[in-house]
Amino acid sequence: MGAEADGRPHGAAVVADGFGLKGPRGWVFRGVSFRADAGTLIAVEGPSGSGRTSLLLALTGRMRSKEGGAEVGGLPLPRKMAAVRRITALAHVPGVSELDPAFTVAEHLRERVLLQRRFDGSVRALLRRPSERAAEARARIDAALTAAGLDLDSLPKGERTSVRDLERLEALRLSVALALIGRPRLLGVDDADLKLSNADRTEAWALLRSVAEAGTTVLAVCSEAPADALRITTVAATGPDPADAPVTPGGVTRSARTGTAPAEKPEKAEKPEKAGKAGTAGTSPTAEKAGKADATGTEAGTEATPEAEATDDAQDPAEPNEPTGPDAGENEEGAADALAETGRA
Repeated sequence: MGAEADGRPHGAAVVADGFGLKGPRGWVFRGVSFRADAGTLIAVEGPSGSGRTSLLLALTGRMRSKEGGAEVGGLPLPRKMAAVRRITALAHVPGVSELDPAFTVAEHLRERVLLQRRFDGSVRALLRRPSERAAEARARIDAALTAAGLDLDSLPKGERTSVRDLERLEALRLSVALALIGRPRLLGVDDADLKLSNADRTEAWALLRSVAEAGTTVLAVCSEAPADALRITTVAATGPDPADAPVTPGGVTRSARTGTAPAEKPEKAEKPEKAGKAGTAGTSPTAEKAGKADATGTEAGTEATPEAEATDDAQDPAEPNEPTGPDAGENEEGAADALAETGRA
């Protein structure tokens, strides 16, 4: 399934129809519809956070879609995700297929060959002589390095150069070479033009274009797509309802809600009124016993309900045993008002 009779990779056609993926916070991307023949250079462009990488992972069988459908090499998604993973490979995807900065170039290449032999090799290949397996591994490595345009002799320490000492374009070439060792039908590349100069960006697209021309379909995430690529644009959707977000024809609309509503400012607490002011003081225990009407209009002899007590407590923060006699007022007029309220005047 992964290679033709002559050993050369062949691409996989990609078809998407209303393809969408929904996460816990809403739609990550939605309404993706396009058709690409085998050996096509597909560029997914858009701002960071607009669902570009998620679309890449969904089309390579790494994330399960929630809406619409897609086919990669005739394999439907999401029903045949495992089969799609076997014919696709990822390069330069942070958190998924990252290079180890402590490894050398040779260690990365040997590790990838061993993994390829262990998980993707046939039983017949495992029964071959060690010398034959070593020769085949060397041939795969040389072919992948040639396709990626990575010359080991040009590196500072040759194949013993650590990944941390590679330039960004060289690291991209190494990541592409590692992915091509498995001879995939679809190659996915994330952040193909991130932090590259104009000259390096031109070389990166020339690399991906040459891989596509050799027969492997390339799906590359970028900030700006070249003119000769099949362009799929991701758009960050806005609006109150993700379902009402506009869908760009032939592109992607991300309708996941981001951000949170600003917290409401707490209301300014009212200053407690002094007990000596008429009409604002709470009912004192003496007034309840005398059966007189209190300042809130409660009839004499009526027992206050819990709701009324809660309202009174909220409006009057004064303590129940706060003095309300003549000493509570600031002047003689306030003292007379307090006495009149309690029925002692």
